[in-house]
Amino acid sequence: MKTYGYAALAADKPLAPFSFDRRALRANDVAIEILYCGVCHSDLHTARNDWSWTNYPIVVGHEIVGRVIEVGPDVTRHKVGDHVAVGTMVDSCQNCDQCHKGEEQLCREGNTQTFCGVDRITGEPTMGGYAKHIVVREEFVLRVPKGLALAKAGPLLCAGATTYSPLRNWNVGPGSRVGVIGMGGLGHMAIKLAAALGASVTVLSRSPSKEADAKELGADAFLLSSDEKAMVQAGSAFDLIIDTVPTKHDLTPYLPLLDVDGTLCVVGQVGPLDELNSLPLLLGRRRVAGSAIAGIAQTQEMLDFCARKNVLPEVEMIGIDQINEAYERLLRSDVRYRFVIDMASLTQPHVDAA
Repeated sequence: MKTYGYAALAADKPLAPFSFDRRALRANDVAIEILYCGVCHSDLHTARNDWSWTNYPIVVGHEIVGRVIEVGPDVTRHKVGDHVAVGTMVDSCQNCDQCHKGEEQLCREGNTQTFCGVDRITGEPTMGGYAKHIVVREEFVLRVPKGLALAKAGPLLCAGATTYSPLRNWNVGPGSRVGVIGMGGLGHMAIKLAAALGASVTVLSRSPSKEADAKELGADAFLLSSDEKAMVQAGSAFDLIIDTVPTKHDLTPYLPLLDVDGTLCVVGQVGPLDELNSLPLLLGRRRVAGSAIAGIAQTQEMLDFCARKNVLPEVEMIGIDQINEAYERLLRSDVRYRFVIDMASLTQPHVDAA
């Protein structure tokens, strides 16, 4: 299938129009016209090779919402015209114990990422959602529930799933006490989802100016993490803390805030953290854990939950021609709280940039 989008051609070049081929439909494939695509920090890091694994050219984007335009003969879950979504992965082995449990993100053979991955059959690189079309195995195509705003749903596929998963895996509900560190794209979804699950939610931040926003997003309380006295008074106050900070930082000051058997779950930083002091862990039987995205079943559960509870990200709509400016604004934290590309702004290149 001939298609087009915007691609990173090199780490030091802006994204630019790009034409390329999607694979022909296999028997269990779904072809999707992309209507909206959220912009994730992972897109920027991959486009600029910050993690040293990018092969160029690369089309990024893994917060995809669209309309089915064609299905393979064996497809039973979706039909032409359906509104659907695709998140951070498009395939897995489907045979290991993790896949059988619906934890495809933990596939023993490694899941196939929506971009910067390798097709399990052809070996060709996967290309993401900054494009007109995408072709995906039906098991990894999610249903967009009726009533969920298509233009805002994209960030749920990454920021939503990434924060919903630990909330569900640690059984958050009425009576739970949840802390959220950081209030960006991930953090603001953690606040909304924890509140919708019935938890008491406290935002932890070094910036007192964020208190009003935290309360507006659904937080019950605000803890200024630079206030040593307030931090001491908050000892043993939380059952679960979701750490959404995307840069290297020190976890130790937050550990005494956990109650006995409490967990601090890291979902933001990919890579090194500051050296950890084990004393608060030993004295409170506390844990530090990690979590990344969710399996397909849990992601669908999250979408259905958000539709029922009217939980949506705070977004700023942009055209695809604004993506390079959006990346610079991301680096300045100049967005409240997530960009979404309206793919109606994408026009076919006059010259094949490939």
